[in-house]
Amino acid sequence: MKGFLENTWKHRAHVIMALPVFLILFFIMYVPMAGLVMAFKNFDYTKGIWASPWNGIKNFQFMLASKNTFVTMTKNTLMYYVIFTAVGTFLNVVLAIAIDQFVFKKVAKVMQTIMIIPVFISYAAVQFIVFAFISTDTGILNHTFGTNIRFYSTASLWPLILTIVKIWNSVGYGSVLYMSVLAGIDTELYEAAQIDGANKWKQIWHITLPSLIPMITVMLLLSVGGIMRSDTGLFYQVTRNSGQLYSTTQVIDSYVLNAIFKSSNFGFTAAASFFQSVIGLLLMLLSNGLVRKIAPENALF
Repeated sequence: MKGFLENTWKHRAHVIMALPVFLILFFIMYVPMAGLVMAFKNFDYTKGIWASPWNGIKNFQFMLASKNTFVTMTKNTLMYYVIFTAVGTFLNVVLAIAIDQFVFKKVAKVMQTIMIIPVFISYAAVQFIVFAFISTDTGILNHTFGTNIRFYSTASLWPLILTIVKIWNSVGYGSVLYMSVLAGIDTELYEAAQIDGANKWKQIWHITLPSLIPMITVMLLLSVGGIMRSDTGLFYQVTRNSGQLYSTTQVIDSYVLNAIFKSSNFGFTAAASFFQSVIGLLLMLLSNGLVRKIAPENALF
């Protein structure tokens, strides 16, 4: 303890600089965690969180009451996580390498700026863009190809639609992190490879990709913690919460949001959040343990 206090005093300037961020994280991220106690209570507005009566695991039982619904939304949540992570990571890396290798650097910077714009567009606005393309009567796709596809009542089409929307929204911004890694690669490595006769593809395969692996690993480990969480705006607003699409579009977060609107059962929503957090924590610890055994230098801890 004495050593800790001495070290803190020695670096007091850094501590003071970090204090505002620490306080923000503490009050926004950690203090609200006390609300998880609602998962084990029958929440009553008139009594508040702490005075509300305990109900054990009834909120979890309510969440599991409809086995088919629970299995479907869990399966959808995991399916979209795998699809978005696999496709997104691949395109992030490809796009970062393509821009890095682009001959006209000024044009590449302009392209990069344009590609990150979608991430700042709210899904509340994106839903109208999507509707303009796929609506049955006035949709661009149906008018262009002379079809009459009812997208908002055809559940099988939505895994593809949501993947396209998600990739459009996030890939440009996601590639920025990988571009920062590429900017730090020693150019002498490429020069040495050229002297040895390596073409561009071999340079990418033997120099660029190995340099990106640590960042890819870290990003995957961080994303595993949120494996049970989904972008509510994407699944609730873009799909317009159409009940006919629930078999392929309803995830845990959108199910919880619907439950709030219908019953205002905040004990149930706390139970769902608790379930998501525990599963995410266990999977992240497991994934980090596997990485630590295979490549310890790429593990988070």
